[in-house]
Amino acid sequence: MVGVALSRWTMTYFAAALVALLAGECLMTAGFGYPAAAVGAPETLALVHVISIGWLSLLMCGALFQFVPVLVARPLHDSWLPLPTLGCLVAGLVVLLLGFLKLGGEIDFAFSYFSVAAALLSLGFALVLWNLGRTLWAARPLPLPARFVVVGLFSVVATVSLGAVFALVLDGASNDILLATASQGLPIHIIAGLGGWLTATAIGVSYRLLAMFMLAPDLDGPTSRGALYSGATALALAIIGGLFAIFFGVNLSAVLGAAGLFGLLAVALYGRDILFLHRERKRRKIELNSRMVGLALASLAIATLLIIALLVAGKFEQHAAAVVFLVAFGWLSGLGLSKLYKIVPFMTWLECYGPIIGKAPTPRVQDLVAEARAIKWFILYYLAVWAATGALLFEVSIAFRGATALMLVATIGIAVQLVKSRMLADVKAMPKMPVDIQRPSLLFSRAS
Repeated sequence: MVGVALSRWTMTYFAAALVALLAGECLMTAGFGYPAAAVGAPETLALVHVISIGWLSLLMCGALFQFVPVLVARPLHDSWLPLPTLGCLVAGLVVLLLGFLKLGGEIDFAFSYFSVAAALLSLGFALVLWNLGRTLWAARPLPLPARFVVVGLFSVVATVSLGAVFALVLDGASNDILLATASQGLPIHIIAGLGGWLTATAIGVSYRLLAMFMLAPDLDGPTSRGALYSGATALALAIIGGLFAIFFGVNLSAVLGAAGLFGLLAVALYGRDILFLHRERKRRKIELNSRMVGLALASLAIATLLIIALLVAGKFEQHAAAVVFLVAFGWLSGLGLSKLYKIVPFMTWLECYGPIIGKAPTPRVQDLVAEARAIKWFILYYLAVWAATGALLFEVSIAFRGATALMLVATIGIAVQLVKSRMLADVKAMPKMPVDIQRPSLLFSRAS
């Protein structure tokens, strides 16, 4: 990996994403949105998009701009494009949030917020698709992890398209097709976003990163291909089949149920692969980031079992918010925070010490972090997420707010550790910086 080109603006994406996560946790702790408000209330919708776009999507985009080139051994197609892309995404999110505040009566200024937000977010994600799509296209045939990313990119097209439909309807569009899609398309939007764009992409990247950081073999066998094909089938059924059901009066629940069976198979096969990587690793001592990924995977398993139990009990719709919360914060956010704890010092090490390998003594990547100090924040985070999920299931609002307050404390603690690793605050074995290399910037990397 020495000599790999660094994405200049990936750290900026990570910083913006962490700010959004902290903002979302503050809002939940303050009682903004569900469960203090209805699931479909403007406050809840604003909170959902702070997390889904501001935190998870910006995190994913920043990671992909750095690691898609690693997956396919090709440079990013347009290295200058991530910054204007970030500008479009952040501006679109801000305008979208203003639209929800207007919808809730919090602001009174007349403006086509949702249409403008849809245009900005569509442009931002189109730039993501262009940049990553051209990079992947040039690298065909693609390795398995990159094919998961392709599935995720197709899913983000569906996610953004449906979101744009909802936005146009909220701004007064009255076309029959748009109205029908908006009235029944929310489950498809959620599945495409959480299940496709975020989860399929996260699975693809995790296949490569877990193998790389645990010194385990790369996977491209029957189970990993089965996870890819069953997951892609699940998403195709949910998105294409779901839209067909809406337009032609077919039972949407039956279509989504069939998609769910394929999704369950994909999760099971992915879990089997991760256990295989753990058994076959050459690095016997598991680093903290990989151990905490195990808790994210446990959250995914719990969410899967919870979905099955609620469906059997006939109470899924009543408790769907708890499932979405566990997927968003236990699985996706837990995975994101855990991998950030490795990615940030790894990129910092490449930037600062990679160029002098063989010329001067260098620390290890692990010398940039203090695991004994960080582990308590990760444990607190996961315990708080699980407690908050339980509070939602049992409809105890005050307990939910208390748990999200603990999530906020834990996230601040993790963020502090990320900043310290970026600033080389824990490097003690040797001089922190060679005299001929500048200290790294907190918000961007020097392009190599």
